[in-house]
Amino acid sequence: MATDFDFKSGHILDVIRMIEDYRLDIRTVTMGISLIGCTRSSMEATCQAVYDRVTTRAARLVEVCEGIERELGIPIVNKRISVSPVSLVAAGVDGNPVDIARALDKAASELGVNFVGGYSALVEKGETTSDRRLIDSIPEALSVTQAVCGSVNVGTSRAGINMDAVARMGQVVKEAAELTKDESSIACAKLVVFANAVGDNPFMAGAFHGIEEPDTVVSVGVSGPGVVDNAISPIKGASLNEVAEEIKKAAFKITRAGQLVGNMAAERLGVPFGIVDLSLAPTAEVGDSVAHILERIGLEQVGTHGTTAALALLNDAVKKGGMMACSRVGGLSGSFIPVSEDQGMIDAVRSGSISMDKLEAMTSICSVGFDMIAIPGDTAAETIAGMIADEAAIGIMNHKTTAARLIPVPGTKPGDEVNFGGLLGYAPVIPVNTKSSAEMIQRGGFIPAPVHGFRN
Repeated sequence: MATDFDFKSGHILDVIRMIEDYRLDIRTVTMGISLIGCTRSSMEATCQAVYDRVTTRAARLVEVCEGIERELGIPIVNKRISVSPVSLVAAGVDGNPVDIARALDKAASELGVNFVGGYSALVEKGETTSDRRLIDSIPEALSVTQAVCGSVNVGTSRAGINMDAVARMGQVVKEAAELTKDESSIACAKLVVFANAVGDNPFMAGAFHGIEEPDTVVSVGVSGPGVVDNAISPIKGASLNEVAEEIKKAAFKITRAGQLVGNMAAERLGVPFGIVDLSLAPTAEVGDSVAHILERIGLEQVGTHGTTAALALLNDAVKKGGMMACSRVGGLSGSFIPVSEDQGMIDAVRSGSISMDKLEAMTSICSVGFDMIAIPGDTAAETIAGMIADEAAIGIMNHKTTAARLIPVPGTKPGDEVNFGGLLGYAPVIPVNTKSSAEMIQRGGFIPAPVHGFRN
């Protein structure tokens, strides 16, 4: 019995050390809320129904999370809400869907949550009238609200890639950047373009509440790059399989903490527990970098040859350790490499060690390869659409979620720095290929699904 007690107490002390010394935190507790059934005969009534449902179901979210923080001593950095894709709610209602975004923003302000995700449309096989209206309204919606985030799914492994939607999203990104040019084009930081989007993602800006989900659910996103970095720092010179083993052990402990918080939150809120997303989410703070883990594995600087292989080792080990620790995993569950939110990535862009091409290659391992990337303000909409298409192609060919969050800041050129503030950090503007993709993008139509997408 004494041995068993020592083992358990040792694990508890490990977690305490992770929190105090290595920046372990719960990045987000996200409540998913279905808005199906909120559609009314007028836009005004629909907005009121949306506001009422969100404020009622999430009334205690912040209070409960803060109570768990105090009880366990684990920081919960963000309390967030995801809702059903708003294009579904706005269908059949005359008026501007931006009004729904304003209602969600008002609800977020009243509840004290950090973000609301779900100003979204799923258009991988084509657009409804409502989808088109919502996509056209995204720049305005994200520029007039503080907390609302949007996403559009443009492809799946079963449907292929909707290149008409990809072309339009290139324009939408440019429009959103222009509308918020005085705020470092912050609207673009709240917009993600997906392939193979999932409905249980707790992370912003791409979270939405899938139609396959229950009425209300609570999911958790963990963070712990510093924990993993510390776990492998003592084994310099060890083989890569030993490195993978240590990462698995660290991921197990991180995920256990996430499941504990998720179960407690779900029980106290009286809603089902959804999933723990196993993604390692960095910040721009010292000691909280995914890039530094890759460098600890043996790269002089992230971006050099071997980076994609090191990321594969990290991502796989985190998933294996996390899956053993949690009964339900989901979301994106892949290492995040947001340039502006990771000090190691910022340094690599600044030094020229990492390029857009390398970030694209890393997409094949993680989920959002082009994440929080500041690009020159004069980048053409067709070039941005080409970047989105490249990301989507990697996703549909490999049956995985991929995405792009690109920020063309007007008036900037390669080497300039853009500050987004808070958790979003800052980023050097990265050079892009100046050769045109316009003729391909303007063809429109669909890139058909891969042959291995037909699995029935």
